[in-house]
Amino acid sequence: MPAFKTLDDLTDIAGKRVLVRVDLNVPVTDGKVSDTTRIERVAPTIKELSDKGAKVILLAHFGRPKGEPVADQSLSLIAPAVEEVLDQSVAFASDCIGAPATDAIAKMENGDILLLENTRFHKGEEKNEAGFTAELAKNGDIFVNDAFSAAHRAHASTEGLAHHLPAYAGRTMQAELEALEKGLGKPTRPVVAIVGGAKVSTKIDLLSNLVTKVDALVIGGGMANTFLAAQGINVGKSLCEHDLADTARSILETAKTAGCAIVLPVDGVVAREFKANAANETVDVSAIPADAMMLDVGPKSVELVNGWIEKAATLVWNGPLGAFEITPFDKATVSAAEHAAAQTRAGKLVSVAGGGDTVSALNHAGVADDFSYVSTAGGAFLEWMEGKELPGVAVLTKG
Repeated sequence: MPAFKTLDDLTDIAGKRVLVRVDLNVPVTDGKVSDTTRIERVAPTIKELSDKGAKVILLAHFGRPKGEPVADQSLSLIAPAVEEVLDQSVAFASDCIGAPATDAIAKMENGDILLLENTRFHKGEEKNEAGFTAELAKNGDIFVNDAFSAAHRAHASTEGLAHHLPAYAGRTMQAELEALEKGLGKPTRPVVAIVGGAKVSTKIDLLSNLVTKVDALVIGGGMANTFLAAQGINVGKSLCEHDLADTARSILETAKTAGCAIVLPVDGVVAREFKANAANETVDVSAIPADAMMLDVGPKSVELVNGWIEKAATLVWNGPLGAFEITPFDKATVSAAEHAAAQTRAGKLVSVAGGGDTVSALNHAGVADDFSYVSTAGGAFLEWMEGKELPGVAVLTKG
């Protein structure tokens, strides 16, 4: 990964207007922010800039307003939570460009923080329109991108601004990029990847890229059934994309050529209905009853997975091993997560995880804080794992 500029490269910023792209796309229930994780992630960058006397101007999107102002997608709903997390007053401007923005910025003192209205209230944001980007750029002297989760989009506030203003990575972006570099860029080997989730169809690019980069790939969740079925195993009523059998076989072939071990379940926990505490039994994958579905991998499979985690120096994880949202089908995911956490705590493993379900699963297991890095980015984390260039990152690289 080429070198990128960080806040360490920024000096003498007192009085400078710093446009900071942050991720404030947070869950809201009954008009209040119900999870402040993403705000907490960007707080260090905002505080550092404010403490150095910069005028900190926050840019963010919220929801999918499709280029029109939508009352319940206004960032004014998020401002109180930002104030609370920062323990500092945050002013709000009713637009991100034009008079509302320039007037609010003119009133700022050094160290002040201002949140501008949702950038996606303008069509020019997602289109990365030159005119709109230039209007945004007028509001700042420096651009800091701290929203890795939006870095896979070439939008005005994530990519366009870097062509108008000196551009730097914020602390969260920096931490994310450094963690990802350790995960797949220049990892310590052996590297093991765990990929779970429901469908192969959503992760074809990911699996195809990983088998050429890792030493072992553990496949769990519903997608494991597609690979088992492709090898002639009857998976009963389990979630399975039978039409992707050729794709699964092709990925297995690529893995073989690349010398990547593929680890599939050898046993599974099966049930006749998808509900919490449904009657279940553990069977070998070759003996899944025709009227049952596999909802979790079994104890022998967990032993296999944990064995690979022990061999690994680096672990990259995306997606649960089973239907972890409902008991008792969370056992395999929790067991593997606890094992990876223990290896990480012991200094034997660099563990990088990401993706919405993965974060929920690690929180459910109570070990998210023990992993080396847990990315809150969904699409951007996946695209990085797929080996794709992220526009919002590419523009930050030096030279």
